[in-house]
Amino acid sequence: MAATPGLGTARLASPDLLRSVFRRHAAGVAVVTAHGDRPVGFTATSLSSVAAEPPLLSFGIGTASSSWQVIAEAGHVGVHILSEDQRDLAATFARRGADRFAPPTRWRTGPEGVPLLDGVLAWLVCRVVARVPAGDHRVVIAEAVAGDPEGSGRPLLYHQGRFNALRD
Repeated sequence: MAATPGLGTARLASPDLLRSVFRRHAAGVAVVTAHGDRPVGFTATSLSSVAAEPPLLSFGIGTASSSWQVIAEAGHVGVHILSEDQRDLAATFARRGADRFAPPTRWRTGPEGVPLLDGVLAWLVCRVVARVPAGDHRVVIAEAVAGDPEGSGRPLLYHQGRFNALRD
């Protein structure tokens, strides 16, 4: 491909190109939880507000994820916004094979039986309204039914493959 003035050299689209571009995109860090025959959860940087009325959000999850089977059947999920001092929690929920709900993870059962993590910046319990196929992922759309925005601290970010703090 040819160089475009001011834009560098274009590359053909590929999974590696997409990953490389999105490593440069700073994203907030959330943990999504659900309960089936066991509690499950995963770290998500794809969380997005969809609509205020009704209050809808979305997130992506890979169908190869260990949490997918429970999320695929769950009527409700928990969405947790992590603070900058929760890097270890984010890493635990991102790690394959980890016992994510074992100590030191602090959690309780919340509305609709959803596992809620303690000490987060904010949380929502959401009713799943759609699971949309998107390649090797599903985009889950959910409606908020309860929550708490009153945690303290600053948000955790994900950038360049690492968890980071927000700087002024």
